[in-house]
Amino acid sequence: MSPLTHFDAEGQAHMVNVGAKPATRRVAVARGRITMQAGTLALIQSGTARKGDVLGVARIAAIQAAKKTSDLIPLCHPLALTRVAIDFAAKSPDGNWAGAIICTATVETTGPTGVEMEALTAVQVGLLTIYDMCKAVDRGMVMTDVRVLEKHGGTSGSYLAPAGEPPAP
Repeated sequence: MSPLTHFDAEGQAHMVNVGAKPATRRVAVARGRITMQAGTLALIQSGTARKGDVLGVARIAAIQAAKKTSDLIPLCHPLALTRVAIDFAAKSPDGNWAGAIICTATVETTGPTGVEMEALTAVQVGLLTIYDMCKAVDRGMVMTDVRVLEKHGGTSGSYLAPAGEPPAP
């Protein structure tokens, strides 16, 4: 049997049966960043981007993405999410950053399976929305460092990303 749970004994992809697992509180936090020109960051912070409130739209897109994760990732279970919180923090030019926005997603549910994929999807779509809204002025933006920072709940217990991760906002 493969240690990868999305494959059966014959190696065929399948949706994991979580029917016998107890419903517990599940929480996942994911984070990523989008780097950009300093002028692009200033435009976003000023609220004068041509398409409107970039971070407001990106926040709604990220929340919607968390809710729609099972529509995007074929073997994810549809989950009744109890909380999706999206935080954006700007990093000013300082030598290490050309200019960046950090997106952090915290997703919660009470159920038989975790919400890591929902948190990761929220971050990615939030960052993609920033790119979409600002690409007219900066096509060189780069999305990086998307990963799970922590997860809690379930039989596997808690996970905290090792030290040395990208700095918190």
